[in-house]
Amino acid sequence: MAIRNIRIMGDPILEKVCKEVKEVTPRIKELIEDMLETMYDANGVGLAAPQVGVLKRIVVIDVTGEDPIVLINPRILETSGEQTGGEGCLSLPGKSGTVTRPNYVKVKAYDRDMKPFEIEGTELLARAFCHEIDHLDGHMYVEKVEGELTDVEEVEE
Repeated sequence: MAIRNIRIMGDPILEKVCKEVKEVTPRIKELIEDMLETMYDANGVGLAAPQVGVLKRIVVIDVTGEDPIVLINPRILETSGEQTGGEGCLSLPGKSGTVTRPNYVKVKAYDRDMKPFEIEGTELLARAFCHEIDHLDGHMYVEKVEGELTDVEEVEE
C-alpha cells in the first residue's frame, strides 16, 4: 500500500468523466487500498479515484473512521430531503463552503468482488455519497457553493 498524491483543483484530470470498472484486477485492488490509506492519511471522509489521478469510477468513504465503504461504479438511485452545511475537499485544502445536498441518498454500486449492492445514507454519509460521485463526473463542490469559500483553520493536534 502507498499514499498517493492528491490532485489539486485546477488539475485537468479533476474535470474529466471517469470510466466504468469492468473487472477488479490486482491493480484495481491496489488502487482501492492506496485510496483508503491516502484518505486516512489526509484525515478525509471520502476520496474518489480521479483525486489520485486515476480516471476510474471508484470511491472510498468512511464517515466514522472505522467503517470504510468502497463503491465501484456507483449510481445514485434515490434522494430525498435537503441539508445545507459546510463542505470541504481534499483537492481544495484549507477551504470550505456552504452546499445544499439531499439529506437521504440511496446508491447502487459494486463491491471489491464486483458483487452489486445497495446502500443508504443520511446526513454526512448522504453528503459524502453526492460529493464523491460528483468527482467521477468531473464536478467539484465549489460549483454548488452558496456564497463565498472560507478559509479553514487547521486544528493542531
